Amino acid sequence: MTFKGGGRRRLLGAGLGSLAGSALAGLAGCAKPREKENPWKSALQLDTSRQRVSGSEEALAAAIRRGADLRIRTEFKNNEHIDTSSDSAELIEEVAEFAGTYLMEDRWVAGIMTLRQPISLPDGFGSRPSMSFFLYNQDGSQAIARPFLDGGEVTAEPGPSEPADHSSMPKYHQMDSWDKGTNAPSSNFIYDFDLFKYLVRDDWEEVLSHNAEGKVTSGSAEELGRQVADGKEVKVAVRGLCADLAGKDEKSVDHEVFVKTGSCYYYTEQRLFIAGTHPLVRVKPGVPLQYESRGWDFGWLMARTDGYVARLLLNPYTLKFERSQGHYPIRWFVR
Repeated sequence: MTFKGGGRRRLLGAGLGSLAGSALAGLAGCAKPREKENPWKSALQLDTSRQRVSGSEEALAAAIRRGADLRIRTEFKNNEHIDTSSDSAELIEEVAEFAGTYLMEDRWVAGIMTLRQPISLPDGFGSRPSMSFFLYNQDGSQAIARPFLDGGEVTAEPGPSEPADHSSMPKYHQMDSWDKGTNAPSSNFIYDFDLFKYLVRDDWEEVLSHNAEGKVTSGSAEELGRQVADGKEVKVAVRGLCADLAGKDEKSVDHEVFVKTGSCYYYTEQRLFIAGTHPLVRVKPGVPLQYESRGWDFGWLMARTDGYVARLLLNPYTLKFERSQGHYPIRWFVR
């Protein structure tokens, strides 16, 4: 059928209009993209006097027991914590990653910042390169260990030290001081932050548990290897890892240390899974977890599903590596 002149134009216009209308109707009918749910949830919140506001210590411990990641949010004023000579009382919110977590006596949680280089807000880094191993307990008590990395002069032997003068910072309560003048000073303290919020990402799945000799109590190395072959990441919980830091006459507190791994290897014929961990800080276990002279070190692990763990640890006083090994019960998680 042939159309002349305006008839063809009217038909074409009607057709385009119909297509446009259909497209607009289709767009109008599309649902808005659903916002992704935040995987981080508050398990426990404390006020400035470290009293519980919401959540519970039991909920926090249960999440860490399941392998959950930990971040802690605190709030403070600039001229109370960062620059006490400043007129600025601006509120600062800090959220920090605690990549190494501890569960003591199956009930008490502590986390350590294992990757932090000290920052001098708001301009850059601290005056001396070091690691800044801040440690927070579930009750809001805190600690810091600082191995220097610049080879500075050592002027003292390890042991108790005189606490520093914090009179310009009344919210800072230093409880003790260790090893001042060495390459690895540490101390335990409480800073009265305006709040403490313990945030957990609780989406790890335990796929294998075995004793120190590698006897499986649940799951299998084959399942672990299969899931990691699909790209999943791995976290381990090593029980009793820091028992050797207790004194000869002391009974070590039961504890698990949780840390993510990097490179993973599955021996398909031996059905043996091996993983190298991210760096971690080992601390003499206790409730609460605290630093003391010669009571901590840091380094890396190589863990195997037969219970064997190789340890490459850095002596914080000498910055020399020391190798050791042992057998430990391990739980393996994937995500």
